[in-house]
Amino acid sequence: SEAAIAIADRAGLVIRDARTHDLPRLLQLLAADQLGSSREEVSDPPARCYLQAFEDIDSDPGHRLLVVERAGEVIGFFQLSFLPGLARGGSRRAQIESVRVASSERGRGVGATMIQWAVEEAKANACSLVQLTSDKQRPEAHRFYGRAGFVATHEGFKLKL
Repeated sequence: SEAAIAIADRAGLVIRDARTHDLPRLLQLLAADQLGSSREEVSDPPARCYLQAFEDIDSDPGHRLLVVERAGEVIGFFQLSFLPGLARGGSRRAQIESVRVASSERGRGVGATMIQWAVEEAKANACSLVQLTSDKQRPEAHRFYGRAGFVATHEGFKLKL
């Protein structure tokens, strides 16, 4: 949306849909995380599982994988999904996933710009709310999301398969 583009422009950032050639950098950002370091495989070219995941996301209009650039360098990324539902009068929700910012860019407003951008896109896509989850081992991220206006209203559950 134009509002989302303006948010990125004001911050001196470009937020765009990821392309296949971005995958090695995205995997680096995932692996640089305290939890991702033990569960992600960084390689160039990327492992087939990551290429397949990218293709699945890219081919589904309800999902977007977005990169954040400053001066042509990818410094962050996130996934934004639009979920239809029956609850709340059949409203759509936006789900934010895999938010990552390069450690050298943290504290410079990049994450805040990403979240503001996602919220504007959610509004432009007629969503009634934006939701996300954050691992319990990330208290700094929890404080960040709180400052961005998010409220911890639910307890999440996962079942590893």
